[in-house]
Amino acid sequence: MTFEYWFMFPVAALIATVAMASGVEGATFFVPVFMLGLKLPPSVAIGTGLITEVFGFASGLFAYARKRLIDYKLGLALLVVTVPMAVVGTVLSGVVPPLLLKVIFAVGLVVVALSFLKNLDEKDVALLDDRIQVEYSGPRASTTLVSANGESISYTVCNKKEGRLIAGIGGLFMGMISTGLGEMNGYFLLQRCKVPSKVSVATSVFVISITALLSSAGHFVRFATGGGNELSTVLSIVMFTAPGVVIGGQIGARIASRIPQRTLELTLAVLFLIVAGLTLYQSLA
Repeated sequence: MTFEYWFMFPVAALIATVAMASGVEGATFFVPVFMLGLKLPPSVAIGTGLITEVFGFASGLFAYARKRLIDYKLGLALLVVTVPMAVVGTVLSGVVPPLLLKVIFAVGLVVVALSFLKNLDEKDVALLDDRIQVEYSGPRASTTLVSANGESISYTVCNKKEGRLIAGIGGLFMGMISTGLGEMNGYFLLQRCKVPSKVSVATSVFVISITALLSSAGHFVRFATGGGNELSTVLSIVMFTAPGVVIGGQIGARIASRIPQRTLELTLAVLFLIVAGLTLYQSLA
């Protein structure tokens, strides 16, 4: 390991702040930095981004667990699909030609950007929560959670088979290009499965955290057994990005409510489209 990547500590803190404030998977930001900025091979950039993301999500997962907002039954039902698909994606990232992997990642960024443009605003989310409360709670509810502050949240999970399919696709993309599962879950849990927004976000963080952990472990094993200096490079980066994302995640959680969410989402959509264009240009030039 070397200290040549010391500058990634403040970069990681900044990225984690934006990621936590916007709800985007951190690896979505890190992989372009690693590929375009540090000139790492795509498979190494993706694996390093996922390993870094695990540290960032750990603090968020702990916070939601303390608030008792995670639907563990639903989360485990999704993990049964996302984990094996993420493993498949991890294997594919090591065998897919680097040029094709860059193109797939760029397309993934475009999808993430478009998902931002279609995101619901706070008023729409509130209306959905009210509708869920009226139509899917009460005596008919199949699930009831009691949060740490005593709030009772009742709902019925709909479209379960569709949800597993969507989550499986998201898991595949997470393992292969490090992003996609969060956006898939955000759409599925709230809009299709009628899970209240508080529980949707918390359960999504749970699923992403566990899936990212196991997927990153697969990437780590590949680095360790692949020979060369890949493992040394990854560790030299992660030793600075890991503490950076832990600090940035806490800052992002504190400032999230102070930033106009829709403005932030539109800004990130434009940013991701630009990065996708640069990645495609670099790949095809």
